[in-house]
Amino acid sequence: MINIWAIDKATPIKLLLLELIHRYGEHALTLNTQEQHVQAVEIATPNDPKLAAYIYCFAQAPGRYGIDLKFPITLHNIIGENENLTLDQVIEIIAIHLFS
Repeated sequence: MINIWAIDKATPIKLLLLELIHRYGEHALTLNTQEQHVQAVEIATPNDPKLAAYIYCFAQAPGRYGIDLKFPITLHNIIGENENLTLDQVIEIIAIHLFS
């Protein structure tokens, strides 16, 4: 179980995680605990940890996010293509990338 308030992350990242837990349940996601940046988080599903999403709010406009998509074959990773997105846009990308 993820205790959102206990992790050392910026408020926009916590809001994203709260919304994802609300939509998919608290056991649907895993966090990469090696990601130390306070304004970023890497998430995956327990069933496929090599399929992940790295979400960050650093170097973005206020209230906006960037998201990098990670695949089991690293050649297919999408890095730096999705920036200055709204929370709803990031959630939609996560829904397609991790839950479809």
